[in-house]
Amino acid sequence: MDIFELMKKDGHEQIIFNFDKETGMKAIIAIHDSTLGQTFGGVRMVNYASMEDALRDAMRLSKAMTYKCAAADEDKGGSKAVIWGDPEKDKSEAFLRAFARFVEILKGRFVTGVDLNLDLTDASIIGRETQHILARPKEEGSSGSSGVTTAFGIFVGLKACAKSLWGDEDLRGKKIAVQGMGAVGEPLLEYLKKGGLEVIATDVREKTIERLQKKYGFKAVKPEAIYEVDCDIFSPCALGGILNDRTIPKLKCRIVAGCANNQLEDEGRHSRMLHEREILYAPDYVINAGGVIQAIDELQGYKPERVRLKTERIFFRLLHIFEMAKREGILPLEAANRYAESRIREIHKMKRLHVPG
Repeated sequence: MDIFELMKKDGHEQIIFNFDKETGMKAIIAIHDSTLGQTFGGVRMVNYASMEDALRDAMRLSKAMTYKCAAADEDKGGSKAVIWGDPEKDKSEAFLRAFARFVEILKGRFVTGVDLNLDLTDASIIGRETQHILARPKEEGSSGSSGVTTAFGIFVGLKACAKSLWGDEDLRGKKIAVQGMGAVGEPLLEYLKKGGLEVIATDVREKTIERLQKKYGFKAVKPEAIYEVDCDIFSPCALGGILNDRTIPKLKCRIVAGCANNQLEDEGRHSRMLHEREILYAPDYVINAGGVIQAIDELQGYKPERVRLKTERIFFRLLHIFEMAKREGILPLEAANRYAESRIREIHKMKRLHVPG
């Protein structure tokens, strides 16, 4: 594996490998692009099969964060951290504090927040060693979990999809299949209930499904069956890479819109497959930006009202992207990429013009 060639291919600026001798903590921090400013990206803990898998995940997700921040109109670059280990066996206070010390070494070039397999308690522990972690518990003066804000952004994004496809943003009576009842999928249920949608849901954790079924009264299916649910909307809210050659032919929906990152296993081929099946795809990094908007807002003094207003703009941003795609004869993902890239280019040009001397 030629890491420098991988970096050159996707435009990465920096890859940092971290190892702590005392705890055995292994982590990779990938900084993709800092054109728009200080870089931001979550940290996840996964028991990867290999170092190559961990590296590719960090690089792919950091690039997505560059586009997410740019599309969300935030002046932040993209980065990501992955911790290679078993969350059930390896995670401890010493382990997390070791990771945090590596974050602190970067002196704010990389700012993070907890992601997959890490929670608010973990964020609090990380915050004991570095100030560069956002969305910690509210009692620590932070904004707390970003799941509710992300869910709100998904809901307003669903309205934009409906408006673009059916000419009406009213979702009442629409059937939605939700994959994953985690930090975003669970609060999303509340918005879906208020919006009058019929929900079919799944999660790999049976106890979670049972608990939420009692509260919201939705129909549950087995994880593998979710792809074949006859519905209006399929909402991936779990892991990435789930839209692929095997699953896309199973879909029986008109819209794919959810909070999972990197939903398409292959961006080009699988976004084209969805289009050929006449399924409208909401680019994940545009519709799921609510959590990033909340976390970044902490850097200027967290204000819930401002975060909600900025998250509501996802509705208009998606409509703009869908209209651009129709006008230019391109896929929604291509339109979203152009939208983000144009902003990065403009800022890069502006900075070059203002270099002293």
